[in-house]
Formats: sequence, C-alpha cells, structure tokens
Amino acid sequence: MGGTTSRLLGPIAAALTQAGLIVQLFIDVVRNLFRRPFQFREFIEQAWFIASVTILPTALVAIPFGAVVSLQTGSLIKQLGAESFTGAASVLAVIQQGSPIVTALLIAGAAGSAVTADLGSRTIREEIDAMEVLGINPVQRLVVPRVLAMVLVAVLLNGLVSVVGIAGGYFFNVILQGGTPGAYLASFSALAQLPDLYIAEAKAAIFGVIAGIVAAYKGLHPNPGPKGVGEAVNQTVVITFLLLFFANLILTMVYLQVVPAKGG
Repeated sequence: MGGTTSRLLGPIAAALTQAGLIVQLFIDVVRNLFRRPFQFREFIEQAWFIASVTILPTALVAIPFGAVVSLQTGSLIKQLGAESFTGAASVLAVIQQGSPIVTALLIAGAAGSAVTADLGSRTIREEIDAMEVLGINPVQRLVVPRVLAMVLVAVLLNGLVSVVGIAGGYFFNVILQGGTPGAYLASFSALAQLPDLYIAEAKAAIFGVIAGIVAAYKGLHPNPGPKGVGEAVNQTVVITFLLLFFANLILTMVYLQVVPAKGG
C-alpha cells in the first residue's frame, strides 16, 4: 500500500517542485530586469532571431485561420439572418481569441524550442557553470534578454496575425460567400471596441512571458547529454501549450466579467 501511494504521489510532488522552481525563476527574472548593465545587444539579437523563425509561419497560419473563422461565422450568421454583422463577428473572433492563440502556439513551438535548445546546449557544455564561476549571473546575462525578446515579438506578431486574419476573412467572405464589402467593413464598430485589442495585446505579452520562462527553465535544467536537451525541448512545448491555454481561459473569463460587451 505504501509503495502504491509513493508511486502516485511521486509525480505530483515532482510536478509541484518543478512549478515552484519555474515561479522562482520568474521572480529572479523580474529582480534582474532592473539590474545594470542591461544586455541590450543580446536582447536585439534574440528578438531578431525569434522574429526570423516565427514571422513567416505565423503569417501562413493566420491566413487559413482567418478564412476558417470568416467562413464559419458567415455561414452561421447567414442562417440567423444577420448578414450585416458578419464582419463584426469575424473581427471579434480573430482579435479576442484567434490572434493570441496563434501567436502563443508559434512562440511556444518555434521560439520556445529554439531558446531551450540554445540554453540546454550551453548547460551540457558547462558554459553556465563557467559563467557562475566567473561571477556572471546567467539569469541576467542570458535569460532576461530572451524573455523580453519573446514578449516583444509576441506583441508584434499578435498585431500581424490580427491584420492578416481580418484581411483573409474579408477576402473569403466577400469573394467566396458573396458578402457586401461595405457592410463587412461598416459592421466593425457594431460589436468590436478598443478593449478587445488591448486584451489581445495583453494576452500576447503574458503568453510571451510564460513561454520565455518555461523555455529558459528547461534549458537551464536538462538531463545530461544531447538526449536530455531533446527531451527538454519536447517538455517545453508540451508544458507551455498547457499553461498558455489555461492562462487564455483565465484571462478571457476575467475580461468578459470586467469589460461589458458593446451594446450589452
């Protein structure tokens, strides 16, 4: 009986310990964020690298996503006899939920895995230990610029996904479903409002923080050897996806309770 209990409680205890260490790393990042000197060059290099590996996939994913949302909402609204609100419904779906989710998936899948592989390879080569011996804080030197770079790129990618998704939705609704261009554009202000854009950008920034912290933690604590780095990359993607979807649920619930719907 005791062995069964230990086998059940072991993974739970390990998960709680890992969660605590991730929170501790987040606190260390916040603390070192205001410590000088700030690694501005590292921040620029990481932001450029993350943008280079995520911009094209994000744009390519945003086009079919916006099309699917537009086609589905257009078909549903046509059944309800409210074709004039097709544009507003599509914009709300893309901005509030679509663009942050697409941004989160690309940031976690492409950028997070790249950061984990980079830091993990440095760790198994004992570069992180060498930095600590020399009195260099690896969190300040390596982690902080990467987390800030992921936040910046996530916010910018969210805007890109919103624009591309809305443009794709407009094209498919007007061309394929025979919608009216003027009605599609005029209905934007019927249901959409500026706080919808604010919460989308806030979601993107929070998702960037979560993805950056998890990627950095897994990169700094891989199992020995190249196989351990590969396992850390896989764990980073899975854990980040779970945390991002849970965070999206919490943020959406809070937003809908705090900000009333337009016209409600």
